[in-house]
Amino acid sequence: MAHSAATNVVVGGTVGRLPRRVVRDAVLHVLREERREASVAITFLGVRRMQDMNQQYKAHDEPTDVLSFALPLPDGRLTGDIYICRSMAAREAHQRALPLREELLRLVVHGTLHVLGYDHPDGATRTDSPMWQRQERYVKELT
Repeated sequence: MAHSAATNVVVGGTVGRLPRRVVRDAVLHVLREERREASVAITFLGVRRMQDMNQQYKAHDEPTDVLSFALPLPDGRLTGDIYICRSMAAREAHQRALPLREELLRLVVHGTLHVLGYDHPDGATRTDSPMWQRQERYVKELT
């Protein structure tokens, strides 16, 4: 699929050692595989800002690793915002003995799939969901 003007990826915030190009390429990989177009903004946040956003938008007074917001436009185009907390990703990567790069890519893929309309149940069964299986396939392809 050729990337038209309808597919746009912007990366902001402090990404750390994961180059912005890698983040952008991961989003484009998911969009290409899903045969979808979207304008996606990914912002890397600190713990305090992520906790504030999680409280404001999800009513959870704690930081989280990723938040995604999709906005389908009246003309059929899709735009979305993804917020990733690098510190929460580092903690999760450490707890699961995974490379931080892999966990950050997982969050980029996870957020992108949410923007495209995928969802998963909360709790332990989420890893059995079709979205999670799709996510892990993409992470494997990207790492």
